[in-house]
Amino acid sequence: MPRWSDYTTGERIKILRGKSIRQSDLAEMTGLSLPTIQHAEQDKRLTLQTLLLIANALGVDTSVVLGQTAPRRTMEHDDRAMMRNLSRAVHDIAAGELPDDAAAPGPDEIAAGCSHCWDLYWAGRYVEAGALAAPLLGEAAARLHEQPADERARAWGLLADGYRLAGYVANLMGARDLAYAAIGHAQAAAEKAGDDLRQALVMSGRAWVYLRDARLPEALALAERAATDIEPRFSKATTDQLVAYGSHINFAAVVASRAGDKERVRDYLSQSHATGARMGEEARAHGTVFGPVTATTQAVGINVALGQTGKALALMKDITPDHERTLAEASLHRYAMDKAMAQADAKMWDASLDTLEQALVKAPQWARHQALPSIIVQKVGRASTARLRRVSELIGATGRGAGPTAFLPATPRTAL
Repeated sequence: MPRWSDYTTGERIKILRGKSIRQSDLAEMTGLSLPTIQHAEQDKRLTLQTLLLIANALGVDTSVVLGQTAPRRTMEHDDRAMMRNLSRAVHDIAAGELPDDAAAPGPDEIAAGCSHCWDLYWAGRYVEAGALAAPLLGEAAARLHEQPADERARAWGLLADGYRLAGYVANLMGARDLAYAAIGHAQAAAEKAGDDLRQALVMSGRAWVYLRDARLPEALALAERAATDIEPRFSKATTDQLVAYGSHINFAAVVASRAGDKERVRDYLSQSHATGARMGEEARAHGTVFGPVTATTQAVGINVALGQTGKALALMKDITPDHERTLAEASLHRYAMDKAMAQADAKMWDASLDTLEQALVKAPQWARHQALPSIIVQKVGRASTARLRRVSELIGATGRGAGPTAFLPATPRTAL
């Protein structure tokens, strides 16, 4: 497969435009004439102004068009446009610049909007969640601006929620610098809100950013602190408190598994399962999802990460289709990836590809933003050539561009 720099500038423009944007569409988006777009793609003539307009319309830096930086494989035009708008919202609002049309709805309305964004996120609709996170940040900032100085705690909390959502979307999309910036602004806002739970949620979010950036010791330390800070008394804990604690302690187990710390993993998984058993069913709260099925399905991936394939396969036998139907969509798809990984490790080549293929066909938009499918295919050895070819085509071209704002290439330890 050619490197990004091997293509001509015109070929790169055509690739970035993709099948969904015609040359005439790009002409309209840039305000340029159709012949100008055609000449650019034919490498006949490309002025600096034309380059700037095309890069802006396609949602990429000029360095990507010129071949100096490779684009991330999963990024389509809508993805890039969403990320650019989200980045502007995060940085502008942190600098105190509110959008001219920013409304200041009531706190309950902003909270409902944030909850809707998290529903989209857990349904695997990351681009939609990110697209709504930008105006949500504007509304939260406008509400904060209108509140009297002594009544701003809740407004700061809502702003922290908006930044955390932006950080999660950026982290998943591989935008490292934006993920760090958004989670940092979320931390500052949560501290001003004086809300211990929100601070723990943000801390756990930062741990996830560290994990994706291969900073395992820092990720583990933060994940442990986040869980410890909100550990409830089970006899008095509300469902919301149990959701927050369960998801945090489970994430600490995930990070510990990536660090290969089996003793910590056993301790955290024990607490995770106890929390799930106390709850009795799946529940959502504070932008996260947890329950007894989540505890078990995530334990599958944790054991895979530790190389304990037998334990992972044993856990999979206890998870029924009825159990799977209680999971959030993104959690269900992730479980399918972990299941396929366990099967690959057990040299169940065809079963692994069957599981992976079903997940890719069922959730193609979700799968575009995941690193595990490519890793699973790399693990698969002797399998049906036709099946392997089908799955590879569903995943798309192998290899991920790693420009200056991209995360390090994902590995089984950091892919999450």
